[in-house]
Amino acid sequence: MTQHAAHEQGTAAHDRELRDAAAHLGRRRFLTVTGAAAALAFATNLPRPGAAHAAEADPQRITENPFTLGVASGDPQPGSVVLWTRLAPRPYEPGNGMPAARVPVRWEVAYDEKFTRLAGRGRADAHPEFNHSVHIEPTGLAPDRVYYYRFRAGSWISPVGRTRTAPAHGARNTALRLGAVSCQAYHDGYFTAYRHLAEEDLAVVFHLGDYLYEYAVPANGGARGYTDRTLPAHFNHETVTLEDYRLRYALYKSDPDLQAAHAAHPFIVTWDDHEVENNYAADISEDDAPRAQFLARRAAAYRAYWENQPLRRPQLPNGADAQLYRRIRYGQLAQFDILDTRQYRSDQAYGDGWHAPGPDSADPARTLTGAAQERWLLDGWRNSTARWNVLPQQVTFSERRSTTGEAYKVSMDSWDGYPASRERLLAGAEAAGADNLVVLTGDVHVHYAFDIKRDFARPDSRTMGVEFVTTSITSGKDGADKPANWDAYMAANPHMKFYNGRRGYVTVALDHDTVRADYRTVSAVTTQNAPVRTAASFVSEAGAPGLRNA
Repeated sequence: MTQHAAHEQGTAAHDRELRDAAAHLGRRRFLTVTGAAAALAFATNLPRPGAAHAAEADPQRITENPFTLGVASGDPQPGSVVLWTRLAPRPYEPGNGMPAARVPVRWEVAYDEKFTRLAGRGRADAHPEFNHSVHIEPTGLAPDRVYYYRFRAGSWISPVGRTRTAPAHGARNTALRLGAVSCQAYHDGYFTAYRHLAEEDLAVVFHLGDYLYEYAVPANGGARGYTDRTLPAHFNHETVTLEDYRLRYALYKSDPDLQAAHAAHPFIVTWDDHEVENNYAADISEDDAPRAQFLARRAAAYRAYWENQPLRRPQLPNGADAQLYRRIRYGQLAQFDILDTRQYRSDQAYGDGWHAPGPDSADPARTLTGAAQERWLLDGWRNSTARWNVLPQQVTFSERRSTTGEAYKVSMDSWDGYPASRERLLAGAEAAGADNLVVLTGDVHVHYAFDIKRDFARPDSRTMGVEFVTTSITSGKDGADKPANWDAYMAANPHMKFYNGRRGYVTVALDHDTVRADYRTVSAVTTQNAPVRTAASFVSEAGAPGLRNA
């Protein structure tokens, strides 16, 4: 069976289960499980993009600024890039102050910030079925070029965004600088790191998961401690329904620092767990909710994610499924294989958390990627002609022992909880000759730098590549340069070359000979306007991987 056929078969099976669940929910049960039922009904009956299922509204009748959530671009190709916005005059209200009608939106792409030389223009409809979000995929753009874009709805004009296309597939490009970010809990602090990221000279930013959190956000914004505003009460509960997730994205995307980062750089995004629910595994919820009910919640979360990210049409969810893993090439310099380590994984061994490795976690049948995605990745490495093979993904790839000696524990939610899955990838990379392997990781709210060892139990084994783990934007609040377990981790993991617990992001520079990572940190996120600094810098050489201080 081909990958596409397997994906279609799995999608159809999930859709049948969702419909069956709806059929078996009696009217009383339907009304008492409104979150799951509403998401269920919505997820299985939505039109495809371009469908005209609603009357057209006159955009001249929009009397309030509809571009409160800013603009974004993403998934660059040599001749195209996704352009995104969402109409929301009142973003903190259900329905966002928009009519239940489609609204025509005009878009423009230009060579210059003043839009005196246009590279493209057109019209699209913002559909109520998609929460009045707009995803434009202009074509015919030049490779590896900066463009500016904006939207119009009636008399309103959006902020201007800056984006950049990817180099041509065969281009002999010699340098690339990117950013890596993750984990932005709104209630844990200000997105100050994004303001600094917006000022960096980057071709693209990778968001590695936890774009939002499902947890309640109190009226004062939690650690933000607002005194000049009061957030609506509907943010102060966990997200479950489609409306919950849509409103939560509106809250996050109204943040000016996040808007600045999106307007400055194209993003390539992938999700982790909190976009749905903490530490879920495939169709298994953290709290062991009934499977059909959880799939309905997942369908709602996946749909809201697509609506609010600059993603292409192939990533549009079908019910509770969405193929988010995908490949993006940057000339001959880099191939990016973006993973989804959440949707297809086996359940965490030993009930999740940190445990000593054992037969359950070592079971060779366990997978973090699912079989289809694993084959896709290994085939991609075998066929790669890129100088650098970069793996943007979610959870820590390298081994992380909690302490020295035999009594150590590892995280069952990371690749340590799926060692056979990791071994298959390392063996596949070795067989494919994917020597210049770079893994980009988020999730853990700390900065790490690792040498990826062929056998982590043998420090003298071959170094297969390097892993750069970016800390959170805010999650975990202010943090510390040396967390309490710093000494234990550094002693127990000789392949760990750096560990820092502040907030921030990583920038990565690739050229023909080296990869360099700069670990950027801010001193605080519970107060505004903290400065940024470089906490550490490392380089690794092509053909001879291994981190050394820059």
